[in-house]
Amino acid sequence: MNEDTKSHDTSTRAVFLSIVGKPNVGKSSLLNMLVGCKASIVSSKPNTTRNRICGVLTDGGTQIVFTDAPGLLNTKTMLDTYMVKEISDAMSGSDACLHVIEAGCGISSLDAELISRIDTLKVPSILVINKVDLLKNKSVLLGQMKEFIDRFDYWAIVPVSAKTGCGRGELLSEIKKLAVPSIFYFPENQVTDQQEGKMISELIREKVLRFLNAEIPHGVAVYVSSVNRRGGIIDVDSCIYCEKMSHKGIIIGKRGTMLKKIGSSAREDIEKLLGGKVNLKIWVKVKEGWKNKQDLLKTLGYSV
Repeated sequence: MNEDTKSHDTSTRAVFLSIVGKPNVGKSSLLNMLVGCKASIVSSKPNTTRNRICGVLTDGGTQIVFTDAPGLLNTKTMLDTYMVKEISDAMSGSDACLHVIEAGCGISSLDAELISRIDTLKVPSILVINKVDLLKNKSVLLGQMKEFIDRFDYWAIVPVSAKTGCGRGELLSEIKKLAVPSIFYFPENQVTDQQEGKMISELIREKVLRFLNAEIPHGVAVYVSSVNRRGGIIDVDSCIYCEKMSHKGIIIGKRGTMLKKIGSSAREDIEKLLGGKVNLKIWVKVKEGWKNKQDLLKTLGYSV
C-alpha cells in the first residue's frame, strides 16, 4: 500500500501479507484455512504452487490480503527462476510476512535464506508453526521457537494446524494488529483475484498431482483454452502438457482410465467453482523441455 492510502482517514483497515516458506510446509493449506475456502490448490508433493495466489479475507472492518508464494527452491530451469521471482515480488509488495515452517523441524538453509530476505525488507514477520496436529511431543515446540527467535525478531509466533483449523483465531488476531487505516481493495465477498481460466487449470493440475506419482506431476502444466457458457452447460476445453511420450501414456492410462479419473475429479471442483454443470474436455500433448521454453511458459502464465 502507498503512503497516501495508509494515511487515509477511514473507519476500515487493511493489510497485505505474503505467505512464504520452503516447499511442502503447508502454505496453500494455510491460505485456504484462513480465507475459509479453496483459493489455492493443495498437494502432498513439494512445489505445488507455481504462481502467486491472492486470497482475501474481509472480517468486519478489516480486510486482509494474503499472497501465497511458491516454496523457495534451488533453480534449475526457467520455470524455477520464474517461481523464485514470484517469491521476491510477493514479499516486496507486502506490509508483513507469514513465515511458515513445519512443527518439529529446525532451521534449514532455505529458511535461513528467507529470514535474510525478510530482514532486508524491514517489515514485521509472524512465524507460523504449521502441522502441530502431527506432533506427538508438543514440548519440542519450545526448542524450535527458541532456535528461530535467536535468528530473527519475529512480531509473533503462532502454532497452527491448517488441517484442523487449530490456531486460526490466534493467528488472525495477531495479523489484525498489523492492519492500518485504509480503504478496502476488494469487494467484501471476494476471496481471490485469480482469473477463471487460471483457477480451472490449477484444479486440473491438482488432480494430476494427486493421482500420479514420481516425477511426472512436476513435468506437467495445464492450459485452459476456452470457457463457454451455453444455456445451463459450461464447456471447458483444456490441455495437459507433459515432457515425454511415456508420460503421456501414463497420464492417459490404459483405455483412458487415468485421464477419466483426473477429469471426473476435476469436474466436481470446477462445477463448485462455476456454479453449474460442466462439460470438461482434456487433451494431453507432449512438449519436450517446456520448462525452458520462454514463449510456452508465457502462454501458460509463467512469464519469466
